[in-house]
Amino acid sequence: MKNTRNQILMPVVFALLVVLGIFIGRNFMPAHSGSKGNPLMIYPQSNKLEALMDLIEEEYVDTVDRQAIEEKIIPDILKDLDPHTVYIPAKDLNKVNEELQGNFGGIGVQFSMQEDTVLVISVISGGPSEKVGLLPGDRIVMVDDSLIAGIEISTTDVMKKLRGEMGTEVKVGVVRRPSAEVMDYTITRGSIPMYSVDVGYMVDDETGYIKIDRFAETTYQEFLTSLAKLKANNCQQVIIDMRGNSGGLLEIAIALCNEFLAAKELIVYTEGKSQPRRDVFANGAGTCQDTKVVVLIDEFSASASEIFAGAIQDNDRGIVVGRRSFGKGLVQQQIPLPDGSALRLTVARYYTPSGRCIQKPYENGVEDYYHEMYNRFDNGEFFNQDSIHFDESLAYKTKSGRTVYGGGGVMPDVFVPRDTSMLTNYFIKLRGKGIIYRYALQYSDNHRQTLDLMGTAHDISKYLDDQNILIDFLAYAKENGVPFDKKQYEISKVLINHELKAYVARNVLDSEGFYPIIHEIDDVFLKGVEEAQKL
Repeated sequence: MKNTRNQILMPVVFALLVVLGIFIGRNFMPAHSGSKGNPLMIYPQSNKLEALMDLIEEEYVDTVDRQAIEEKIIPDILKDLDPHTVYIPAKDLNKVNEELQGNFGGIGVQFSMQEDTVLVISVISGGPSEKVGLLPGDRIVMVDDSLIAGIEISTTDVMKKLRGEMGTEVKVGVVRRPSAEVMDYTITRGSIPMYSVDVGYMVDDETGYIKIDRFAETTYQEFLTSLAKLKANNCQQVIIDMRGNSGGLLEIAIALCNEFLAAKELIVYTEGKSQPRRDVFANGAGTCQDTKVVVLIDEFSASASEIFAGAIQDNDRGIVVGRRSFGKGLVQQQIPLPDGSALRLTVARYYTPSGRCIQKPYENGVEDYYHEMYNRFDNGEFFNQDSIHFDESLAYKTKSGRTVYGGGGVMPDVFVPRDTSMLTNYFIKLRGKGIIYRYALQYSDNHRQTLDLMGTAHDISKYLDDQNILIDFLAYAKENGVPFDKKQYEISKVLINHELKAYVARNVLDSEGFYPIIHEIDDVFLKGVEEAQKL
């Protein structure tokens, strides 16, 4: 069979194109500076970013740190997504995860910096430090033969020295009053719990109170432990305080909701572009289905705490008291990356049982998103319920038909404005300079033997009232740069006195000492107690 004309000419044309390409490459492309003399090439990678990084790494005039460049680029890539999709560098991942895991490797002491010395406030029962004999009031002056007393050292740096992998040893030098002798201890670091339930105590004969700081892996068990203690004391109604709780693990919030809701009541549902709708219902095994409940929230309650408040509210299971919550209705999934870093990627929105998404708008960027809290303050929302306006198109109905709104946080059933009646410049200076805290620490340290004999916050409060510590405190404040202002002091006197007593009690009894005293002037708490007693 004879070849056609095209079949004869095609090889010739192809050869001419190859020669032309070589000619153009040699004469019109910039020369490569390396020894091979090859022209620059865009590497045939599957994506543009990887190709760009390869090109910079191989061809740029100076040596570059590829990893450092990538660490800077990744946050820039994420910044135009939602405010809660974040990159966690490898160096920060352990610290971030500790808060959710509920433990870390350490020696088991709570300490504070008194002037330039580490003062042990409390020693964890059964922890590594208690096992070797450390006591509250001890001064840690040496760590691994390095002096940490009498020098400028931050709390963060002290923590870095004392924390470490479980099973490793650390040497500490301790001074115990009245002796000036340094006693040496070798402590084997252990697993130290990071409690997420701050306190649980009986407010009166029938009302219990539980403060939840965040939703970590251990929160549910901590909650059940506190609840069991309350029920053993005839708790009929419980106040769950989630003020300042910025969230945490979704499944833990669901587990807590399950304790209060009846079988087949909807707790929450999630849905996203790649995540089909997932409904989560109570299983009917909750231990608090007959326990009356009040939930306290404020402008810093977010995410998982809003899931809990929304589920209680939408199912008409209890009363929500306080101020409008933050408004975070996005679900993140933490994805590990090859170098030990991680990406927390928003994969879905969550919806309360009535169908509302309480996520506030974030289209104007991260800065505007977080500045919205200042706008609430400027608009008077913290002080006046009437200043809050909801979009009627985002109205939903609770189980009993009450109207609730989506589009920006959970609005409480009972609004309590911020109380600023006792705030003065004098008090703000005292708090800003840490005078109240420092005086309480010094007083606790100087009177530890007496205070240790007192078993309750009420005992400590009464004792301090009898001692009239305010006179000594005012002299201490003046010596430390805050001159006495009689007029402003009279306005702030009750607030100063309660904070002083609460901090002293905390140094002796931890949270069980602090909260019962500070709650005496806490308007949201007092309103919560009032509402609980009505249920």
